[in-house]
Amino acid sequence: MIGEGTNGVAYQTIGVVGAGAWGTALAESAAQAGREVKLWAYERDTVEEINHHHSNRVYLPGVTLSATIEATARTSQVAAADLIVMVVPSQFFRSIVKEFAPYLSGKPVIIGTKGFEEGSGKLMSAILAEIAPEALPGVITGPSFAGEVARGLPAALTIAARDEQLGDAAANTLGSRSLRLYWTDDMLGVQVGGAVKNVLAIASGIVAGRRLGSNAQAGLITRGFAELMRFGIGMGARAETLTGLSGLGDLILTCSSPQSRNMSLGYALGEGKSLTDILGSRRSVSEGAHSAAAVVSLAREKGIEMPICEAVSAVLAGEMDVDAGITALLSRPFRAEADHDRRPPAKPHRARRNSR
Repeated sequence: MIGEGTNGVAYQTIGVVGAGAWGTALAESAAQAGREVKLWAYERDTVEEINHHHSNRVYLPGVTLSATIEATARTSQVAAADLIVMVVPSQFFRSIVKEFAPYLSGKPVIIGTKGFEEGSGKLMSAILAEIAPEALPGVITGPSFAGEVARGLPAALTIAARDEQLGDAAANTLGSRSLRLYWTDDMLGVQVGGAVKNVLAIASGIVAGRRLGSNAQAGLITRGFAELMRFGIGMGARAETLTGLSGLGDLILTCSSPQSRNMSLGYALGEGKSLTDILGSRRSVSEGAHSAAAVVSLAREKGIEMPICEAVSAVLAGEMDVDAGITALLSRPFRAEADHDRRPPAKPHRARRNSR
């Protein structure tokens, strides 16, 4: 059912698939905006805790959830909503979409998962199109820590959808006074930015964990952004998307705070801990660890130079240790800062800046 939101047309019932930190935060934000929210969780204990205690202590500690959020493990209950938001780890995205596929024909499905699928190297929108081609896809992404969004602190994100009306309706549905959403039709660009920045955040964490200093941190983030731009444009993204919230904005946030799961993973690696021990002690997912190999493989196919991502991928794969990775980067020859791989300018396109 579609009704009126604060800024225009909005969906009234929301089904959020995935009760991790980000899925729970989006469910809480939608509930605060007055939507009817059903939240799908794989773990029965999580369902019980959300319904009876209005909390999700494992994935979103310290946050009291709205009593109107109804958690369930039943696919059909969540799939009956007007708008579906998919927020499950990238390595499980395909199997969960298959479970929901019978209900998704003609249904708006907003993807909140960042990353590339291991093995295939596909973005989440490509997986959705493959399994549920009749779904109406969109993406929500940008600089956002789940706990802050759930607490109603201000944040600005991007809603990407090829259809502007869908983008507007999704923004009106999920947005609020504190959560501002801006529309773009560059679905590829926003997903590439969100996936690559996770890999770079691991590198940033390694620099911090190795106590290499603020100068190194600034240099790493800047040169990492150059990699993100090269890769994104090579994949077909628009430059203005990569310099916006879903690219540069997300990179700055994720590379600058240990609240980031990816940066904290890198930090632990920098301190000398093993990847097995780090991942074994966590319930939450660091998507960069699953996307690094795919990013590097795609870059090599297209002849795109990405030394930071290559070093991260090699460290994660056990092909080199942290010190060898740092040495490899510091031993690279001096060069001009600007990229000399000049590409034709992007064709003009129609874009509208969302006034919300």
